[in-house]
Amino acid sequence: MAARHPHLGLDRAADRIRVDMHSHTMWSGDCTTTPDEIVEAVHGAALDVVCITDHHAIEGAVELFDELPCRVVVGEEMRTHHGELIGLFLTERVPQGLDPIDTAMRIRDQGAVVYVPHPFDAMRNNLAEPALIDLVERGLVDAIEVLNAKTSLRSLNERAAAFADEHGLLVGAGSDAHVAEAFGAAYVEMPDFVDAKSFLSSLTQAQPIGHHFDPPRKWRPRIVPSTSTSTSTSPT
Repeated sequence: MAARHPHLGLDRAADRIRVDMHSHTMWSGDCTTTPDEIVEAVHGAALDVVCITDHHAIEGAVELFDELPCRVVVGEEMRTHHGELIGLFLTERVPQGLDPIDTAMRIRDQGAVVYVPHPFDAMRNNLAEPALIDLVERGLVDAIEVLNAKTSLRSLNERAAAFADEHGLLVGAGSDAHVAEAFGAAYVEMPDFVDAKSFLSSLTQAQPIGHHFDPPRKWRPRIVPSTSTSTSTSPT
């Protein structure tokens, strides 16, 4: 993994951890990464925390909660009427297809974190800018992704960073991994945390690190437990 991610050679303070805030597993419809592959990937990428944000599902994150050689934050990337949002520290799946305000409020109702992924990347089903501004003005955005490893144009990540600075938003970074080797291509280094509240506090001192890395996906059959009957679950 170090060869794929040269920034991993950088030193870090002993009191800071590495958190990949945006990743996918075989529970996402467009990803085939298995649990065994994730175990190897997070070990090779020297990650301390992985936020598993599968599309419209939290079951994979819950199942992997005690199975990975790092901590897991249960998340979900859900499609709204105007683009995608991510919830972090979820205990219950948020339905897709709602308007952004309703989606953000359902995330907040769980005491969870509203995180805006790839905000200006039209190739990533980004949240439309008017909807983003509306959420920000309503105080319904906790953090915004300023470094997404799948975003090929650096200018789009820079635009996200400028938007965060202009609106006083916390910043995040994630690999948006859809293949195992992409885990850790982007992450934040930050002080440790124990829950959603302390996560946001630590994020005030976060440093986004990473680079563009979007290798081709090798499609293959996958067997995923049904997620059609379960919408609420939480790790112990």
